[in-house]
Amino acid sequence: MSCILHIETSTDVCSVAVSQDGANIFHTEEMNGPSHAQKLGSMVDEALSFTDNHAIPFDAVAVSSGPGSYTGLRIGVSMAKGVCYARNLKLIALPTLQVMCVPVLLRNEELPDDALLCPMIDARRMEVYTALYDRALRPIIDLQALVVDGHSFEEQLAEHPIYFFGNGADKCKETITHPNAHFIADIKPLAKWMSPLAEKAHAREEFVDVAYFEPNYLKEFVALKPKNPFANI
Repeated sequence: MSCILHIETSTDVCSVAVSQDGANIFHTEEMNGPSHAQKLGSMVDEALSFTDNHAIPFDAVAVSSGPGSYTGLRIGVSMAKGVCYARNLKLIALPTLQVMCVPVLLRNEELPDDALLCPMIDARRMEVYTALYDRALRPIIDLQALVVDGHSFEEQLAEHPIYFFGNGADKCKETITHPNAHFIADIKPLAKWMSPLAEKAHAREEFVDVAYFEPNYLKEFVALKPKNPFANI
């Protein structure tokens, strides 16, 4: 049995959840952000009080590791580390883009077997932070910054349906117009979607060092020039 505290602060949304054996037993969200510095502490306290009142001991803390907002990730990771130190817990780091894929996989049972998933986080202008995964969340294209143009993903779109989602995908609808391009609205990285990935990491003992872990801040990535970056893949 496992009980995991989940913290997600990579975007304007601040959310906390608790899962037990893969099932969410508590979650709270603040959509009107960014207000992480004001809200996260009380949200985590509420989650800890919930589990303490039900005599459920924690086994680990999972935190969304980015890419995302520098301030949001810093606040979330600091809080996760604090809980780990205070309660002597392991720390699990989950890529934000993979967390965004979870609701797409859970809600869309009719996805084609060869479908690819493309979560996007908005950066600026036509720049997004993105990766491309198959349905098993194996990376087809690793995390990178991309200036989206009409040729983006054209080789993959020629062979696979690709589902684009996240706040970065919203601005790409008029640019990526291939018939195999599909856009899913209202997908946000939320703590309640972290449990499947966190449970798998916990079972595999895929923990990160509490003292030295740092998330992937957006500023650490260099944007690609506006051309087809996948031509040689």
